Amino acid sequence: MKFSRRAEAVSPFYAMEFGKHAAALEAQGHHVVKLNLGEPDFGAPPAFLREVRRISDGRPLPYTGALGLDDLRRAIAGFTTEHFGARVAPERVVVTTGASAALLLSCAALIDPGDEVLVADPSYPCNRRFAESFGGRVRLLETSPATRFQLDAQTVADRWRPETRGVMAATPSNPTGTSLPHTELVELCGTVSERGGWRIVDEIYLGLADDGPDGPPRSVAADDPGAIVINSFSKYFGMTGWRLGWAIVPEAMIPVAERLAQNYYICPPTPSQVAALTCFEPETLAVAEDRRAQFRARRRLVLDGLERIGLDVPVRPDGAFYVYLDVSGTGLTSSEFCETALAQAHVALTPGKDFGDAGAERFVRLSYAASEEDLALAIDRLGDLMNRI
Repeated sequence: MKFSRRAEAVSPFYAMEFGKHAAALEAQGHHVVKLNLGEPDFGAPPAFLREVRRISDGRPLPYTGALGLDDLRRAIAGFTTEHFGARVAPERVVVTTGASAALLLSCAALIDPGDEVLVADPSYPCNRRFAESFGGRVRLLETSPATRFQLDAQTVADRWRPETRGVMAATPSNPTGTSLPHTELVELCGTVSERGGWRIVDEIYLGLADDGPDGPPRSVAADDPGAIVINSFSKYFGMTGWRLGWAIVPEAMIPVAERLAQNYYICPPTPSQVAALTCFEPETLAVAEDRRAQFRARRRLVLDGLERIGLDVPVRPDGAFYVYLDVSGTGLTSSEFCETALAQAHVALTPGKDFGDAGAERFVRLSYAASEEDLALAIDRLGDLMNRI
């Protein structure tokens, strides 16, 4: 069987690969602390699960409209207004099968073969795979601790070319957990807009971002109605396996997104949509905010522990649940460090080569989505490993 060049060119997702190796060790009877995946350990909120049980009574759960349930679109629009300071019309909300489907629709709507797309290095690898799948030529722009591993307006302006069509940004970012200040994000989007470019802004972790000098986290949708803003139920609400996300799109893109969704997946999962209405009730929002506070406590535990054992974190994260640490002082590459940590300390991490080229063999991503008990154990194990190294 001959596979497409696209399929052959896609590299493994190393976070998942290290997960497979961790599972093999567990099958041998070892206890592995898995800090390689960004999956909250809390599970879906209680009210959501109660609603899932209630509607699992044999009632028909037919297809919804391709853009999602109207009630859910209104609820997401209200949540975006109240929590992220961006007043958007419900009609601009597109409910999707996870944030991945929101990225799929966006890239399908915007990218033609040969179009250049600017993306930060490091960044979440799957985002750029979507662009490449539609023939886009992704150009990774190296970032540094000085810019908190984020693209800025000046870099984009300097690197823009005639064939450049748009920018994919993420704040807070995976893998670094760092945010771009809101005013700088607006400036970045303005720079792209002035050049006639589109901008996809991944705000999947915005609900887990720290409050800034100007108050709670704010969506770029508040200031740039032309941006496509991606979000998800997976992280803030802890609903990874229920596969539900959304996009806020410009008005002109609504019918385009609807046609694409109809053809690609018909509609998002109906049971998940119905139960997700409970996410915007006071009980669930209180649960989500409590979990957000727990993630901050976990971050303090991890940062203090890494400093104690001598592993450097060049930029302290301010959102999501990731730490991007520099292992170059160990004399090992990031891949070697992750392999050694898994084999000898039974701690699963993710090497930087998952996220780009710059610093790929210097940085390692640690996810603190695990319990405080597991995080403390992982730090102790890594400390012992550092002593041996």
